[in-house]
Amino acid sequence: MTVDHLNTLLLESAVILLFAVVAVRISTRSGLPSLLIYLGIGVALGQNGIGISFNNAELTQVLGYAALVVILAEGGLKTSWRSIRPVVPAAAVLATLGVAVSVFVTAAGAHWLVGLEWRTALLLGAIVSSTDAAAVFSVLRMVPLPKRLTGLLEAESGFNDAPVVILVVAFAATGELDPWYVLVGTIVVELVVGGAVGYAVGKLGAYAVRRIALPSSGLYPIAVLALIVLAYAGGSLLHASGFLATYVASVILGNSKLPHGPAVRGFADGLAWIGQIGMFVVLGLLVTPTSMGAAVVPGLVAGAVLVFVARPLSVLLTMTPFRIPWQEQALLSWAGLRGAVPIVLATIPLVSGATDAQQLFNVVFILVVVFTLLQGPTLPLVARWLRIGEGDIGQDLGIESAPLEKLHGHLLSVHLAPGSRMSGVEVSELRMPEGAAVTLVVREGSSFVPDRTTVLREGDELLVVTTDEVSEAAERRLRAVDRGGKLAGWLEHAEGPSGVSRTSRRTPSPGGKPSVAGKPPLAVKPSIARKKTG
Repeated sequence: MTVDHLNTLLLESAVILLFAVVAVRISTRSGLPSLLIYLGIGVALGQNGIGISFNNAELTQVLGYAALVVILAEGGLKTSWRSIRPVVPAAAVLATLGVAVSVFVTAAGAHWLVGLEWRTALLLGAIVSSTDAAAVFSVLRMVPLPKRLTGLLEAESGFNDAPVVILVVAFAATGELDPWYVLVGTIVVELVVGGAVGYAVGKLGAYAVRRIALPSSGLYPIAVLALIVLAYAGGSLLHASGFLATYVASVILGNSKLPHGPAVRGFADGLAWIGQIGMFVVLGLLVTPTSMGAAVVPGLVAGAVLVFVARPLSVLLTMTPFRIPWQEQALLSWAGLRGAVPIVLATIPLVSGATDAQQLFNVVFILVVVFTLLQGPTLPLVARWLRIGEGDIGQDLGIESAPLEKLHGHLLSVHLAPGSRMSGVEVSELRMPEGAAVTLVVREGSSFVPDRTTVLREGDELLVVTTDEVSEAAERRLRAVDRGGKLAGWLEHAEGPSGVSRTSRRTPSPGGKPSVAGKPPLAVKPSIARKKTG
C-alpha cells in the first residue's frame, strides 16, 4: 500500500464512519437497530452495489471475533453487578439450558419443515440461538424496563455467546460428532475455566489499577482494555471460553470503582461503536444479494420457528422455576434479538468447509435481517401492551475517582442523578469520614464552595477530596446516602453497599458523640446539634 492508497482508504473510511454516526440518530428515531443500517452500507458497497469485491470469510471471522471482544468488554464495563446479581442464576440457566432447548427446537423445525440434514439443522440452530447484546440494547435503551428484567437480558446476552460458540465449532467440524456427553463435558469445562480466568484477571487487574497512579488519565482506559483482551486471549489459549472470560473480567473491572471510571467506559463505548460499524460493514460486503433467492423461504421458516416456538419455549421452561411473571417471560421471548453474533458465527462453517456452508450463511443473514425488522421496532409496543416499563427508573450515583499521587489523596467527582435520595440533604448531614470533605459544588453551570448548611440538589456535581486511607469509606458513605437518604446508617433497612451490618460499627451522631449505628441519638435534632457544635 502506498501513501496515495492510504489517503484514499482514510477518506473512504471517514465518510463511512460519519454516515454511520448519522445513521445512529435515524435508528434511534425509527426504533430500528443500527446494525441493519450498517449491514445496508456494506451491501451497498459490495458486488451488487458500488462493486467492491470481497469474499474473504476467514478475515471476516477474525475481524468479527475482535469486534465481539470489544463489544462484550463495553457491555461488561457498563453492567451494574448490583442490578444483575439477583438474576445471575436465572440468566445462567437461560444462557445454557435455554440455549440447548432453542437449538434443538429450531433444528427440528429446520429438518422437518425445510428439509435440512440433521447435522446442518443442528448447526443452524446453534448459530441463531445466541441473542446479541448490541442489538437488544440499541432498542431497549428507549424502553424504561425494571432493573431485574434489564439485568436478566443483559446477563443472558453476555453469557450465551460462550456455549453457542462451542456448539457451532463442534457441529461445523468435519468428521463424526463426539457423543453428547463428551460435548456437554467440554462445554462445562470450557465455561468453568473461562469464568475462572476472567475472575482472576478482573480481580488482580482491578487491584493493580487502583493502586498504581499512572501519569496520565488517558492511560487508564488503555490499561483496562488491555486487561480485558488479556482475559480473552488467556482463556482462548487454555482452550477455554475466551468470550466468557472477557465478559466476567469486564463486569469485575466495571464494578471495581477504578480511577477515571467514566473515562474508561467512554473509551470502551467508542471502541465498541467502531467495532460494530466495521464488523457489520464487512459482513455486508461478504453478502451477495442476487444469490440469496433460494435462502428466503428457509430463512423465513427457520426464523418463525425460532421466534414463535423455540425462544418462547426455552424461556418458559427455564424461567418458570424462578417465578418470573408471564408478562416478563413474554417480553424476554420477544426481546431475544439476533444481530452480529449469528452472522459472525455463520462464517465458521464457511472457513471450515462444512456442507452447504454458503447456503447456511445466506439463510442466517435473511433470518437476522427480517426478524430484527419485525422485533426491533415493535419491542416498545409489546412492553407497553404488557404494561412493563411504566414509571421512572432510578439511576445509580455517578462517582469518578482520580488519585492524587503526590498529595496521597483522591479526588472524587460525584454526580447526583435524578431520583437520588441525596437531594435535599445538607452537606453536614452527609457525615463524611474524618479526612474527607466536599470542597466544591457545580450547579447549573456555576460553581461555589459549600458550607455545612448547603442543601444538595438533583443534577449537582460535587468535588470531594479524601485521604488515601478513607477514600473507599467516603465513597461507600456517599452511595449509602444516595440510596438511603440522610438517615442511612441510622436505620437498619438503609444498609449501604459495603454489606456491613449497621450494628457492627459505630457512627458519629450529629452532636459529636458516638452512637451505636442503627440507633439514632435520643431527642437530638440535626439543627440543634449544629448549634451545639458550632
